[in-house]
Amino acid sequence: MRPFLLSFLAALAVSSGAAQAAAPAGAPKVQDLSLAFDEFYQRTEFLPLPARIEEFRRSVGARFPQFYGDERIEFSHADQDERTGAAIVKYPAMREVYLRKARGFGKQLSDYVTQFQVRFPDYRNEHEIWLVHSLGEMDGGTRELSGRNYLVFGADGLARYHATGDDAPFFHHELFHTYHEPALRDCAGDVVWKNLWTEGLATYASQQMHPDASEKDLLLDFPSGAAVKTRAVLPAAWAQLEQVLDSTDPQVSASLFSMSSRDRTLPQRRGYYLGYLVAQEAAKTQDLHQLAKLGCAPVRALVTATVRKLRAAR
Repeated sequence: MRPFLLSFLAALAVSSGAAQAAAPAGAPKVQDLSLAFDEFYQRTEFLPLPARIEEFRRSVGARFPQFYGDERIEFSHADQDERTGAAIVKYPAMREVYLRKARGFGKQLSDYVTQFQVRFPDYRNEHEIWLVHSLGEMDGGTRELSGRNYLVFGADGLARYHATGDDAPFFHHELFHTYHEPALRDCAGDVVWKNLWTEGLATYASQQMHPDASEKDLLLDFPSGAAVKTRAVLPAAWAQLEQVLDSTDPQVSASLFSMSSRDRTLPQRRGYYLGYLVAQEAAKTQDLHQLAKLGCAPVRALVTATVRKLRAAR
């Protein structure tokens, strides 16, 4: 396996220290470290785990330090080592699906970008795109790392969360984020109303492109049953949301958008479903392209008014 992989990597263009995934002419360029993780895993299989973690830092992590390095404020050196060790231990169980996702990624992304540009002809991606083993962090999403914008996809997350079903709604959700981001680039802080709007509008855009998609495909049913549980407590969910729209507290944001929430009084990740309902309501008076171009002040006013309206309607 290893000689083949080395020959394969040598045949690809190299940029920013990573293999650039082969793709059709005009397709988005992808910096690909996903197969490098597999090569690393096989090459170090008989080493003790601490040595494998150190070798990962040297041979894979060093090729994308903005994501894997200690400069990421989200994770300490020890955090990164712990995440790496867990990823190594869990890898064999997902390897088959991981490799299928990794090897098909370039063409798949190219096709999805083409479809997206049909709906949004003015779309131009300004993000550097990477495919990596995300150490359990993500299936995909935008990240600002070392002052630059990235669109990062995790082959491990794709294998874990998208082993079956239709991938298109997920990819178009993430592409919409890169299309929508410039309109809200100057908004101050990591505030709830902004996160609610960006996630809700991306979900609504994905649903409009895929009207027959299930709530699972639209990422609304994660964790399992999230949408049903949120619908069951909508009055309380709207009431709580209205009180925290201007909050920048990470714990408040986590209670709405993260699986790491310590608050169990309302469903985890309910912010995605609530944001989708806000976007759906806003789209009754403005089309999707108009909504995607709204700036910070108009969005804050629209979200506040729409949350208040939806709360009163329950």
